[in-house]
Amino acid sequence: MLTDTLIRNAKPKDRPYKLPREAGLFALVNPNGAKWWRLAYRFGGRELLLSLGTYPDVSLSTARQRRDEARRLIAAGVNPSDQRREAREAAAVAALNTFSATVERWKADELAANSDEYQRNVARMLSRDVLPYLGGRPIAEIKTRELIIVFDRIRERGVDETARRARTIVGQVFRYAIRRGITEYDPTQALRGERRAKPVKHFAAFTDPADVAKLMQAIYGYKGTPEVRAALKLSALLFQRPGEIRQMQWSEIDFEAAQWRYVVSKTKRSTAQSHIVPLPAQALAILRELQPLTDGGLSLKPDAPRYVFPTPKTKLRPLSENAVRQALRNMGFTNDEMTAHGFRAMARSLLAELGWKPDAIERQLSHKASGPLGAAYDRAAYLDERKAMMQAWADYLDRLRTRSNVVALHARAS
Repeated sequence: MLTDTLIRNAKPKDRPYKLPREAGLFALVNPNGAKWWRLAYRFGGRELLLSLGTYPDVSLSTARQRRDEARRLIAAGVNPSDQRREAREAAAVAALNTFSATVERWKADELAANSDEYQRNVARMLSRDVLPYLGGRPIAEIKTRELIIVFDRIRERGVDETARRARTIVGQVFRYAIRRGITEYDPTQALRGERRAKPVKHFAAFTDPADVAKLMQAIYGYKGTPEVRAALKLSALLFQRPGEIRQMQWSEIDFEAAQWRYVVSKTKRSTAQSHIVPLPAQALAILRELQPLTDGGLSLKPDAPRYVFPTPKTKLRPLSENAVRQALRNMGFTNDEMTAHGFRAMARSLLAELGWKPDAIERQLSHKASGPLGAAYDRAAYLDERKAMMQAWADYLDRLRTRSNVVALHARAS
């Protein structure tokens, strides 16, 4: 009978030798001192051996447990050697078919046809929000509840749109895996149509790059008056409140500093605060082109407002509230697709996707900083970063507008 003392004290010899068997289990002592557990058994009329590990890494009690498990398989008509080989092969396949490995194959096979910018956005989102938690998991083993945890973690940052897009991209990866025979089901299907919170009415806005590209192409091709055309362009470039845009005055524009400074009208602050909007090169060019049209002529009063976007009838009043909205309707965009206020949601969502800090975005939207020092801090907060962000945003819109291969972040039917 095998004992720990017998196995521990067994000395190596010139040739391998076996310690006594115990229901087929024995220890093989090699000349180098290694002691291997072996199980001798018969299957299909043949004498076979099964390795059960090495002593002392595998103790005598563990070796006995493994022997008993193998004997149960044999009694059930299963060759334990075949079962082990199949398990190794399955593990090898699983290693090749982790979620991360499948993402790389999907990117090479299907994502590569999209624009470079779209590919970078998708890769950044996956590497930041999904792969750290699911990358090493075999894709066929991932369950819906795991995805819910991943998407909820994104929502906790206050970026519901990013969570929705992550779900879309993950679903595309799973459907690719189904087409390639890597897995059999898409766990994102159960999340379609889910409502995570009480429905809230938001201003309609485009937040998909492909839709934004169409919007910008339509705006730059619009045949309306110069004032409305410029108001549309600056609404997209500067994403301030519609009322602030249409009431913009030439006295608020500092061409040399490339800034627009105005007093925030929609505010809960006890005292009005000025807001600084860094002007990208594209916005400056639009304003310079418009200035000869709307900043000239005689005013009835020396202190009369000099509106950047006056009404066609008189320069003493700004464009009506409906000017930009009606222009959007004339271009074919319904009220459920895009509104004048929607330019803010569009910028907020996509700038977050592009990696800009939430605080810088919120300050640019003229949202108040939190805390007792918020009002004093708010005026020029993140100004250097916002200057870079505004130029990057304008360049991004130009790229969307001029490229024909922009692909939506939203799911496409597969």
